[in-house]
Amino acid sequence: MARENGEAGGDCSWKKQVDDIKEMFEFKEVLGTGAFSEVVLAEERSTGKMFAVKCIPKKALKGKESSIENEIAVLRKIKHENIVALEDIYESSNHLYLIMQLVSGGELFDRIVEKGFYTEKDASTLIRQVLDAVNYLHSMGIVHRDLKPENLLYFNPQDGSKIMISDFGLSKMEGTGDVMSTACGTPGYVAPEVLAQKPYSKAVDCWSIGVIAYILLCGYPPFYDENDSKLFEQILKADYEFDAPYWDDISDSAKDFISCLMEKDPTKRYTCEQSLRHPWIAGDTALCKNIHESVSRQMRKNFAKSKWRVSRSDIVNKASNLIQVESNFETQNLACVSNLELLSLHISY
Repeated sequence: MARENGEAGGDCSWKKQVDDIKEMFEFKEVLGTGAFSEVVLAEERSTGKMFAVKCIPKKALKGKESSIENEIAVLRKIKHENIVALEDIYESSNHLYLIMQLVSGGELFDRIVEKGFYTEKDASTLIRQVLDAVNYLHSMGIVHRDLKPENLLYFNPQDGSKIMISDFGLSKMEGTGDVMSTACGTPGYVAPEVLAQKPYSKAVDCWSIGVIAYILLCGYPPFYDENDSKLFEQILKADYEFDAPYWDDISDSAKDFISCLMEKDPTKRYTCEQSLRHPWIAGDTALCKNIHESVSRQMRKNFAKSKWRVSRSDIVNKASNLIQVESNFETQNLACVSNLELLSLHISY
């Protein structure tokens, strides 16, 4: 039996009290596990609808309850066709349960590799959906801060499936009195100003979208080095190229679009709104030539799951190698201790 938390005089009426979650949902199978939680495929008994239920032990949230409740309340306001929705929240004596929209189409790179035909126009369509969703977040004052390919999921297995943004574990509200300066995200996708420990804004998401667009058109990342210090140095300098022969058949419009997003100076970097108006997105400059063979070959080579599933904690371990940053850089800040980190909405299938 579920009860609204607000009935007891609390101010979190969105959180429903339940004695046993399995009275409301039939748990089917485990979809994924994380450091603090387990995600289960579940059927709502009253409707027969399928959801992904994230089960979080309260002991993992100890001391962070108030802040977490405030941030989840914000997440519940997010309603966009290209963003995985947080549908409901239940609470028992020992657990918090996040009821999330179920997406079943798999991850971005996996689907591209499996395709037999893939073009610039396909990449443009994907990026347009991401831009539209992130523009919506930005309009609400929300910065995602961890946009990367594995956080982009297909809604269903059908060929024309839309793309969905997941994982708000590092998301942050602007304008809360907090200057965003904590270094966080995933190595390879973070903007230069984040690594430089400078105050930053929603422009960091636009940089990440540029990196994703780059990879979608060639199959390899714009920044890479086995030595982490050199990798960070490349990012800090925005040192990337459109290498031959991989970019020879890619349009100048696509390269211009990427350059507008991967601009080192965040004040000059394109916003989502500007990007949505770029000819490569809004016009007809994206080519329809099949680039699947070269892109999929590079994706298999450079993005084997063991390589590109980089955990957020890895950036903490690599912090000691970070060079050319301000002298007052504090390594522990790289941990990005965000309350929402415990409530990552990403599901690995």
